[in-house]
Order: sequence, then structure tokens, then C-alpha cells
Amino acid sequence: MATVILLRHTKSSANGAGVLAGRTPGVELAERGHEQALGLVERLEGVPIAEVCSSPLLRCKQTIAPLLKARGLRARTDKRLAEVDYGDWTGAELKKLTKEPLWRVVQAHPSAAVFPGGEGLAAMQARSVAAIREHDARISEQYGSEAIWLACSHGDVIKSVLADALGMHLDSFQRIVVDPGSVSVVRFTETRPFVVRSNDLGGDLSGIVAPKPAKSKGKRGSSDAVVGGSTGN
Repeated sequence: MATVILLRHTKSSANGAGVLAGRTPGVELAERGHEQALGLVERLEGVPIAEVCSSPLLRCKQTIAPLLKARGLRARTDKRLAEVDYGDWTGAELKKLTKEPLWRVVQAHPSAAVFPGGEGLAAMQARSVAAIREHDARISEQYGSEAIWLACSHGDVIKSVLADALGMHLDSFQRIVVDPGSVSVVRFTETRPFVVRSNDLGGDLSGIVAPKPAKSKGKRGSSDAVVGGSTGN
């Protein structure tokens, strides 16, 4: 199976503003976000990208725009990669939301959290994991098991995908940190995914490119873990 780069959109005008932007239309990148988006082109130099999929929200589209231009690619939009539908919480101040009884549920038992007028976090995980796995299977079939693709999405969405890849219950996903502009990498195999990187805000990402295997007559990459730990590429 292929390898997916899970990219959280870079810093937006809502990040740090103390509000829950959610699916509010027109939320753009902040100046720092545009700088991060440009830097992504250099960070991914040397990483072949077969396809780019994205949330339909503006901040994700702006994040991947420089990369698409540099690579001559077009993004495939998938609404299943969109931000959580926070319903009535959308646009509210976080300091006010912390006083809501549901806030504690979101923190301690997120699988039971359903936002008023919106969706539940369990439903969000189901649709986002399904999207990632479906695209990965399709891209593997089309480009081969060594293919690398990129999905640009949102914090809670990416956290839920990582939780699934790590075999964690959704109730533990708040332990995962996914910052704006960060990259997390999951390599899928027939029987299990491998989390290669998480919340990476560093530089060169060429190290995620797996070495080409010996002639395997079309066989997919091994699902076996390296006993004693990976020795690196």
C-alpha cells in the first residue's frame, strides 16, 4: 500500500484568535501561514508526490496552492476531509466553550461527543479514516505500493486518522498533537499501518521516501515490523 503525508493547513487567521472556526466560510491563512505554505515546497523537495487530496475549506486550498503550482498538480477535493462540523459551537469563543458540560466530554470521552446542530467526533473519524484508506488503496493500485500522496486537512481530523493508525481508541486521541503546518506520515501495508512521523514541523522530508525493494513481482510491501527498531533508510 502507499504512504500518505497528512498535512494540517498552515496557520490561519482563526488560529490564536480564541474562536472555534470550524467550517466558517472565508477563513484565510494568516501571514505566517502563507510563509509556511511556501516553505512546504522546499520541505517536500525530493519527495515524489503522486496525488494531492484536500479538504474543501479555503485555508487548506491556500496551504497547498504553492506546492500544486511548483509540481504542476491539481488537487482532488474530498468533503470527507473537511473540518469537524461543530454546529452551534462554530465561531464561539473557546473560553466560553470551556464552561459547557460538553467540553469535558470532548476532553475525556470524545467518542461520545456530538456537537449540538453538528456531527459527533466518532462520525468524523469514520468518514475521515474511510476517505484516507479509500484514496490510499486507489493510489496504490494506480501508482504502485511505493507511491506517496498528500492529504491536506484539519487538526482533529488528522488526530483521528493517526489514532486509527496507532490502534488507539478515539477516547485517547486528545493525547495526539497536530500543529498548524505540521506533517504526519502513515505508511499503509496489507495488515497494518506504520506511523512514520507525527507533528513534524522540521525541514527536509526526503527521509520518508522508502528505498525501492528488490524485484518483488508485484508483491506489496511487507507488513512486518523490524525487530529491535528501524535502522533507517
